[in-house]
Amino acid sequence: EKSTDSSKTQDSAMKKKKKQKKAKGDPKTGQEEESRTCCGCRFPLLLALLQLALGTSVTVLGFLMAGISSSLLVRDTPYWAGIIVCVVSLVGFVMLCISYQPDEKTCVQFTVKLMYFLLSALALVACVLAVAFTAHHYLQMTKFTCDTILESCQCKLDTEDPLSRTFIYQDTTDCGSLTSMLSLYLLLQMVLNLISALVCLLACFVMWKHRYQVFYVGVRFYPLTATEVQQQKV
Repeated sequence: EKSTDSSKTQDSAMKKKKKQKKAKGDPKTGQEEESRTCCGCRFPLLLALLQLALGTSVTVLGFLMAGISSSLLVRDTPYWAGIIVCVVSLVGFVMLCISYQPDEKTCVQFTVKLMYFLLSALALVACVLAVAFTAHHYLQMTKFTCDTILESCQCKLDTEDPLSRTFIYQDTTDCGSLTSMLSLYLLLQMVLNLISALVCLLACFVMWKHRYQVFYVGVRFYPLTATEVQQQKV
């Protein structure tokens, strides 16, 4: 009878321990779940949504700028930067559709994550270049003196210098509206591309530093806990 009573007490103690473990949860699994989420969402959902919105805005605005005048250069209408950012966001959404596998067990998972990291770095460079080009053009426009000649707007940096460079904007009859609208578009491009560059930089930093989606560079070793050490000794 004593043995049955002791066995019952041991069983009840074991059940209590299991309930406590379930209530507290495994700290390792909790850390792994947190490492794969960002603000309650699985990485990179938030960044991919931001990249898609910013990339679409930059692309649409770039094509609108190209429609103002046919003589605008490609570097002054940075729709190409917006397209790259949109491609990066699509790769991020593909990453969300791939089931999570620890320790890079699938080649597809590793390839998609590597593509997302490299494309984010490429988009970062493209957005920085777009900011530089649009800022240079905007500073030049602040010093322009423009005249409407036939169906073009001719602008000079220095009217007193005969050798000063002349900028010609075709397909326009009103220099005032063109310069004001183009200046506004250039300012918007600077702001949007700067935010896009920061978002892409954040994506690269998060993947590399915090290792969301378990972006491993080598083998990960777990430290032995006290219970594991005692079990090995026994």
